Amino acid sequence: MTELVVRPEQFSKTVGALRDALHRVIVGQDEVIERLLVAFFAGGHVLLEGVPGLGKTLLAKSFAQALGLSFNRIQCTPDLMPADILGTQLVVDRDGRKVFEFSKGPVFTHILLADEINRATPKTQSALLEAMGEQQVTVSGTTFHLEEPFFVIATQNPIEMEGTFPLPEAQLDRFLFKVFVGYPSSEELSQIIRQTTSAQSVTVQPVLPAPTAQAWILAARRLVREVLVASPIEAYIVKLVSATRPSEDGAPESLARRFLRYGASPRGAQAILLGAKVKALLNGRVNVSVEDVDGVVLPALSHRVILSFEAEADKRTAPDILTELTGPLRRDAPA
Repeated sequence: MTELVVRPEQFSKTVGALRDALHRVIVGQDEVIERLLVAFFAGGHVLLEGVPGLGKTLLAKSFAQALGLSFNRIQCTPDLMPADILGTQLVVDRDGRKVFEFSKGPVFTHILLADEINRATPKTQSALLEAMGEQQVTVSGTTFHLEEPFFVIATQNPIEMEGTFPLPEAQLDRFLFKVFVGYPSSEELSQIIRQTTSAQSVTVQPVLPAPTAQAWILAARRLVREVLVASPIEAYIVKLVSATRPSEDGAPESLARRFLRYGASPRGAQAILLGAKVKALLNGRVNVSVEDVDGVVLPALSHRVILSFEAEADKRTAPDILTELTGPLRRDAPA
């Protein structure tokens, strides 16, 4: 069987059509939609953070519909158990004999929405680690592989901290991007209330034909890996990530060592490079530029740095610190 090949011009055209399909349902949120698409085709997962009612759940459901992929939702609560996500072994009757049979949980899907993930206990949160990192789950010593593509969209609210469990660093590091979902503008809010309170409902139609959707997506992800990266761009990414480490030689004394306890892991550099490759294709190029890198630094690193007590006391946010920290490096970036 011949392997499907996606050309760069096909990639940018199709992703543009996906963006347009999502905008028919989601008003505004241009940056959020683009970062979701970038993370998906880079092969990562996304954590969405925003106050309730901004359309995070609708965005995830519409995203799966536009791609023509299966979709499951998990509403995370303190009493949610790992088996509620992964599945469990059931005793069933087969020809008069009692046998164990595995009943698959909602994780067995293409697009998985973990709604309000920080309301689940750390034990339940960790149930997703293997699935997100290795695209497989292990239950009662048996390993089950997940079908590709597998994409996790998790949401969390920055308020109402009572009854929530902050995600551990290992869990946060599994997300390629953390994306902040902000309030709509006045014009966008007017359009939202007109669109959502009228007699006619707006739906998302699949952009990719069902028989070839999965094959096309996997071929598009292979294309992303083939995008060219020059040595100066690689060195630039390494400098950006290294600048976040307080113990690194040359780390800015007044910023990294003052406001950060720990810097970004190597996954941060991988996330930047993969995201930049997708951005390059969206911009009609097959080589990564400095602008592509700069466009993904904040979503790739903001959840991978741990703030110091001083930063928290000063009410500094990770994106603010990263913007200030990487500013000098951006000015000296290769042309």
